[in-house]
Amino acid sequence: MKSTFLIEMQERGYLNQCTDLEKLDLLLSKKSISAYIGFDCTANSLHVGSLLQIMILRLLQKHGHKPIVLLGGGTTLIGDPSGKDSTRKILNQKSVKKNILGIKKLFQNLLNTKNKKISPIFVNNFSWLGKLNYISFLRDIGSQFTLNKMLTFESVKLRLEREQSLSYMEFNYMILQAFDFYKLFQKEKCVLQLGGSDQWGNIINGVDLIRRVLKKDAYGLTSPLITLSSGAKMGKTEKGAIWLNEKLFSSYEYWQYWRNTDDRDVVKFLKYFTDLDIKKIKDLEEKKEINELKIILANEATQILHGKSKALKAEKAAKDIFTLGKISSDLPVKNILEKDLVDGINLLDFLVSNNIMTSKSEARRAINNNGIKINDELEIDEKKIIKISDFLNKNMKISFGKKKHYQFKII
Repeated sequence: MKSTFLIEMQERGYLNQCTDLEKLDLLLSKKSISAYIGFDCTANSLHVGSLLQIMILRLLQKHGHKPIVLLGGGTTLIGDPSGKDSTRKILNQKSVKKNILGIKKLFQNLLNTKNKKISPIFVNNFSWLGKLNYISFLRDIGSQFTLNKMLTFESVKLRLEREQSLSYMEFNYMILQAFDFYKLFQKEKCVLQLGGSDQWGNIINGVDLIRRVLKKDAYGLTSPLITLSSGAKMGKTEKGAIWLNEKLFSSYEYWQYWRNTDDRDVVKFLKYFTDLDIKKIKDLEEKKEINELKIILANEATQILHGKSKALKAEKAAKDIFTLGKISSDLPVKNILEKDLVDGINLLDFLVSNNIMTSKSEARRAINNNGIKINDELEIDEKKIIKISDFLNKNMKISFGKKKHYQFKII
């Protein structure tokens, strides 16, 4: 390959499938292009499951191309059936608008917005989907698709094979996504759609639609879906999703998430989720121990999302706790109102309400398995009441296992 963008895509393991790799490589090696990735706005933040696509947008900019971030104000109202066992919860337009604002703010921190040549274009597909005339759309766009082909796509086949309902609304999603590519080709001269491998069918539809209606070439490129060596799903923990919004998931927790990466995934994740060049990663792999590599991964990944200062604070907090065995001033603090402790709080309730555990039964099991410590002292009484006296100089530390620590302060 000649294109520096595709070469690095391949080196980092981002490259999965392409509709015409040879032609796309030739195009990218000759000029700068616009390429897009679409994001459904089902929450006011994205999570780690979207991070690979964000890294690819950053890579586009690195090699002089312009990213288009499509925020699915229209398609989110429908819901993408790809990879889903059931119909998503239907959101109203007000909720989707609020989610779009949160996600757009996230991207403004993650992408280069200062260089006009490569600064991202943000589009909301409701601007065209919300104005569609149903009859005209069926005649002009719907006529380009056959049910025979649509029934062969994985997102449809899997639901039908499992005898899980697939609404007519969801079935239309792939046509709407194809129409998005068609509109971006017209409005922004966008010639490339990027996405995860589960989007392959949807992407092909857009490429075909542009070729049939506009008689022009467009391209689709997918990245692999990430599988962890442990078999777990990327970005899921016992506490839920790893959100990219610091209000939902602190920079310290984010740092810890990467620090706890399975040994077998560390080098792969250095390629996927950091800006370190491939040569540097290979050099580190040869010279550093696995735990040192994990700290580098945690620092680099956290720096991209939260900045260098917070990455270093998270590292210091972890060092204070694990090496020095003390409460760190850099550990995130949760405030507790003094009046709420007058009558005390049941430990099980305290663990659940502060998101240390997801349920009382889980909290009970952790206590019975000697997994909970208060101020570094093992707690074995599930009926314990948390009182003001449990706070030392108004501070209390609760530990769950060896790696998870939480600091509370009376205000």
